[in-house]
Order: sequence, then C-alpha cells, then structure tokens
Amino acid sequence: MRQFFFLFSLLLFLLPPLQAQTFKAGAALRVITPKKLLPISGGMGTPQAAKGFQGDLYVRALVFEKGTTRLAIVSIDNLGWPAYLGNRSRQLIQGIAPEHVLIGVTHTHSAPDAYAFPDKNGQSSADLDYLNWCVQQVAAAVQEAIQELEPASLKVAVGKAHGQIAYNYYAPKLYDPRCGVIQAIATTGEKSGKPITTLINYAIHPEILGPDRQLISPDLCGPLYERIESKGGGMAIFMNSAQGGMVTADNRRENGQEANNWEECIRIGHLLADEALRILTPALVQENPDLFITSRSITLPVDSEAMQYVFQHSPLATNTNRTDFSFIDTQVNLLNLGTAQAITIPGEALPNIGYYLKRHLKTKHPFLFGLTNDAFGYILTKEDFNSFERYNYISRTSLGEMTGEIYEQNALQLIQESPPAAKF
Repeated sequence: MRQFFFLFSLLLFLLPPLQAQTFKAGAALRVITPKKLLPISGGMGTPQAAKGFQGDLYVRALVFEKGTTRLAIVSIDNLGWPAYLGNRSRQLIQGIAPEHVLIGVTHTHSAPDAYAFPDKNGQSSADLDYLNWCVQQVAAAVQEAIQELEPASLKVAVGKAHGQIAYNYYAPKLYDPRCGVIQAIATTGEKSGKPITTLINYAIHPEILGPDRQLISPDLCGPLYERIESKGGGMAIFMNSAQGGMVTADNRRENGQEANNWEECIRIGHLLADEALRILTPALVQENPDLFITSRSITLPVDSEAMQYVFQHSPLATNTNRTDFSFIDTQVNLLNLGTAQAITIPGEALPNIGYYLKRHLKTKHPFLFGLTNDAFGYILTKEDFNSFERYNYISRTSLGEMTGEIYEQNALQLIQESPPAAKF
C-alpha cells in the first residue's frame, strides 16, 4: 500500500510540469483598412494617390507556446514594416519577449506608405496618425492571440505549388516553386480536431493591381485568406519568402499582355490556397511538437545614397534620434516549430540566396520569412550587385554590395548554433 501511495504522489509531483509543457497555439486579427483614402506605395519614390478600396487590409497574428517559450508571428498587409514601427508594437506587447515577436509583411503594392518615403524636397505624404493606429492594432492582435492560446497539434508540409502562380520577371524559371504550410489544430474542447490557423509561406510579389490601379488592397492575399478560411483552415496568414529580383505574380497573357484586375487576384489567390491545402493534406499530425526560438542582432552598412536619403529624411526614421545612417542594425530570428525550421530575412532576398539558406537549414521542411523584422529593399550577393544591366534597379534599391554577404554569414552562424528541427 505504501508503494502505491509513493507512486501516486510521484505522479502528482510530475503531472504539473508535463501539463506546463503542452504545445499551444492562438490566432487573432485586426482590420487595418484606413478610414479614408491614403497615398499608396509600391516602392521607393512618391506614393500614388488612391481612388478607392478593393478588399480589406489586415494584421494577422499567431502565438505559439510550450512551457516558458512563447513566439509571435505577425503578418501585415503592407509593402514593408520597418523596425522603428515594429519595435513600438513590441513595447506594448505583454507576455512575450520583444525579440520573440516576428513582424513581417505580405508585400502588397497597394497599401498606405509605411516608410514615410521623402520626396526630392525631403517631404513625406505618409499619414503618421494611421501608422500610429496600426502600431496599436499589431499589439492588440498579438495580445488577443495570447488570450486565445489552447492545446494544439501541428501539420507541416513543403511541396511544389503547381499552376500559373508566380514567375521571375527577369528570368522566368529562376524562382522557388515550393510552398511551405504550417497548420495548428485544436486538440481539446469544442474545437478539437479543427484548424486554428494555416500559415502559407511562398515567394511572390502581390502586385497584380499595383499602385497604378490606385486601389487600397491586399491584392492576391485577400482572396488567399478567404479561400483558406472558407475551406475550414482556421485563420489564414501569409508570410512572404525570397521573392526578390523579381519573383512576381504570373498574370501573363498572350501577346505580352497582363491581367491587372481583381479577378486575377482571385484566380491566383485561390489557386495558391488550393495548392497549399493540397500540399498539406498527406502530412502527418505532430502531437505536442517542439518549439524553439532564438535571435541575433546584425549590423549592415548603408552604402546606397538613395537609402541613406530615406533614413535621413523620413519622419519615422528621424524620430529614432539617430544621426549616423551609414549603418543599420536589425534582428534575425531562427525558429523550430515541430519539423519546420524557419529563418527571417530583413528584406527581399533574391531566389539564389533563398535556395542557399533552405539548403542549409537543419530540416526537411525549410521556411523563409522574408521582409520580416525589417524591409531594407533587395538583398543580393556581392557577385550580382551592379554586375549587369538587368540588376541596376535592385542594386540601387538595396543597402549595398555587402548586404547579402553579411546577412548570409550571420544566418549560417545562427543555423549552426541552433538545434535541428524535430524529426517525425
């Protein structure tokens, strides 16, 4: 009898830690469509005046937890979200370490200017009140996702997406057709067995409409969300990948024409969603998966005069009280979610960099979260920088010749220092 009570007491002693190590997931969103028409940005230069709306813009947030580790992944329907905005949201978020909050963008070219790009006179047309409100909505979405945390399992898959979705404008077949999918599934309560969220990771420029259409829009990401959610995938979230130079939506038609309308956004958004769900279907369920997150700060020189001009004159950048913009600091994260391993990229990495990083990640399910924690324009290798005419634009709108080299070295060190993703 005493042996029975000893075993029973031992079980009670061990049970709380086991419960505390349960993997959990939560998701929440906020609509950030502006109340009025604001100038929209498709890149460096003067933003275009907007004449209408097509679909809503969102902040979409996921939170994962296991034991004392928490991770937030945020996607914003915007061209880019610099750290001087993201860090303000991190300061408002309670319950997650700031360095464990990953803030990325879909890279739609039809959203209000979040950089406050200065014109040739150093003036900006960005709506700072709108951006301040968005900062608060990012924090609110993450806080709600924390409140929604519940025990969950995972499904993870990476596979080739078929159909006319993306291509490389500079060299049609030079792009990565692989689509990564992570789905969190509730394991308890009324929602048991139902997806909480589905994350899609794919390299593409959502610029079917683009600023020339003068519509505030999530572009193809809006129909992507709608399709995933209508098929019972929980809250959808899109994280872009290595889509630089120049992986764009394949809206080509005969005789050199393009389809630049909302119907094409629906076609590509729905097709990508369907392919993501197809790729995920045969994946095994991962019960109580591992969760790991780490980060490092890296310093990048700013050699580009155009980029220095933005940093020197944007009212957002100048509010940081910095005077020396010859270099910039940024954060790179590496995370393991079950069998998935992902690393963040603070800009638009070219496909060759993307392939290189995926090849070195310690997993069969590699993910790249591009335009995350910062969005410093194009990231290309020193060998490609200003090497031929086709790359003149992307060289001019990058930080400089050594950006890719420095980033890759730090990314590889982070990968080497981190544990591999789980094997199932």
